[in-house]
Amino acid sequence: MTKNRFITGYSGLRALAVIGVILYHLDPNTFIGGYLGVPIFFVLSGYLVTDHMLKSYKHTGKYNNKHFYLARVKKLYPQMITLLWLCSAYIFLFQRNLLAKLNQIVAANLLNVYNFWQISNGQSYFERFAANESPFTHLWTMSIEGQFYIIWPIVIFLLVKFAKKRKRVFWILFGLSIASAVEMAILYLKGTDINRIYYGTDTRFFALGLGAALAVIWPIENLRANISKTDTKLLDLIGFTSLVVMLAMFFSKQVEAQSAFVYCGGMFLFTFFTTTLVGVIAHPGSHWNKWLTNPVFNWIGSRSYGIYLYQFPVMIFFEDKVTNLADHVFLYHVIEVSLILILSEITYRLIEKPMGKITWQKTKEFFLQVIDNQEKDYIKRTKAILATIVFLFGSIGILVSPHAKAVDFNKSQLAKRIAANKQEQEKENKQLIAKLKKRKKVKTSASNVIKEAKAAAKKHPVNKSFVKYGISQLDLQLAQNIQITAIGDSVMAGSSDDLKQLMPKALIDAAVSRQLNVAFGLLDKYKSEGVLADNVLIGLGTNGPFSMGDVDRLIHQVGQKRHVFWINTHVPTRQWQGQVNNLLKQAAKKYHNLTVIDWYGYSKNHPNWFYDDHTHPTPKGSKYYSSFIVKTIVKHSKF
Repeated sequence: MTKNRFITGYSGLRALAVIGVILYHLDPNTFIGGYLGVPIFFVLSGYLVTDHMLKSYKHTGKYNNKHFYLARVKKLYPQMITLLWLCSAYIFLFQRNLLAKLNQIVAANLLNVYNFWQISNGQSYFERFAANESPFTHLWTMSIEGQFYIIWPIVIFLLVKFAKKRKRVFWILFGLSIASAVEMAILYLKGTDINRIYYGTDTRFFALGLGAALAVIWPIENLRANISKTDTKLLDLIGFTSLVVMLAMFFSKQVEAQSAFVYCGGMFLFTFFTTTLVGVIAHPGSHWNKWLTNPVFNWIGSRSYGIYLYQFPVMIFFEDKVTNLADHVFLYHVIEVSLILILSEITYRLIEKPMGKITWQKTKEFFLQVIDNQEKDYIKRTKAILATIVFLFGSIGILVSPHAKAVDFNKSQLAKRIAANKQEQEKENKQLIAKLKKRKKVKTSASNVIKEAKAAAKKHPVNKSFVKYGISQLDLQLAQNIQITAIGDSVMAGSSDDLKQLMPKALIDAAVSRQLNVAFGLLDKYKSEGVLADNVLIGLGTNGPFSMGDVDRLIHQVGQKRHVFWINTHVPTRQWQGQVNNLLKQAAKKYHNLTVIDWYGYSKNHPNWFYDDHTHPTPKGSKYYSSFIVKTIVKHSKF
């Protein structure tokens, strides 16, 4: 009966693992899947492994560590090695821009230290946008799990030997989990590099620890199906509440990749409710196991390891060959998901399942059959030939990678320009804010401004080199007197020098990796200082979508008396381009004081205006970008 209950509970837990996979696939670009999807896997590992060990100690007084380690190696390494060599072969043959440090990545994964490697070598914003994102990024979780599997038998042995009582063991594990979450918060508040917090074994331990603590007080073999209806309803309600909270947190606007909430308790809170749901599903007296057990979930759950391993490589390799992802989002996602499931199924049948039962004798027999000339099993020979090809090309890729020159995208022309613009921006903004605080508002009629600009255009033309980029001398003259507050992301940051040259009275605040949620705080800041201009320029949407509610909030925050200019996005390699641009189009119809600057429509047929990332304008593209924006602002702005 104990074994049956364990299997029943595990079916539902595998379904929960599927939810984790889905969450991670939904939002890999902003890493929210990593923040909230990955803890599900960690909790499951902590719970199931600890429960298994404690059960053995209870009944036999010992635990077979050798069997445990061998089982983990058979389960994890065949698929991991297959993935590493498949990707290495593909990179060598088709995507050599990823060759640099490939040998280090493979070695770090085999040694279960890839999360530490990521802390030292994490990719920058510019690398990810330059189609140079690593297909191995998600494997940091497997290294943490690997470290857990290596050390946990020793930890449990020590706890059983010295702590002895389950109550004491529970509080030790729970205390260590709390310490891990507190450390994460402290490091974040101290301004520690985000990679150190995100990938650290110590800062991620609380998910494994909470799962392990649950196993101490909620052992599967002690859970009985014949409980009262009241208790069943209570368990079902707790499970429902936990799942609702988890989903609400995943989709909440508060849970942003850049928000303090995620690191200062948010991730721990999500993990706590995950642990609660795990406990409910494991209990045979609740209905949750039955609800989550079905043929589809069972199939996906049994292949969840492969799905997790192959999802990121498929997305990275596929999207590298597709530059118009934003134009066919649904179709491309269907293709990606299909490829992931097909690969997972093939490797499950050919690698994961048979290797789980592998022995030295079976391995010897297989190779003898392959090299036997009289052997007529051509399918087996075909498998061996394909495996040899993958191994050879993968090995060549790994061996030549130390000689591959790594491109430092942080020293690219774009990165250097943004860095230089940032320095100028900070200095000029400081001076401009000081002037704006002292200024006295003088009302001038628009007709007088235009009249003076026409005269100046004839006598003292300015920025004459910009005329060939589609802006008239009259507009260039009018732009000299426009007061505007601009908030933007890296696209604006790369062109802030040109914008400032055209609009010398503009206060420009642009930075890399910025999303709309940052704008609310900046607008409040400039408003409280009394320097928020009557014209507000927003250049956000490159790094992620937002809702109409976010737009409503910004428009109301700015106020009806100010005019908002919003630059739409040209980011064809990201799925949210159409979503952002369509939303802005709707918002322009809703608000009379909102003008959308259609940079996408103006630039989409000019690929030579952009760097290889198809998003950030080159120096030439920046002239067109700035001229087009300024021309539109002049037409609709308040003087």
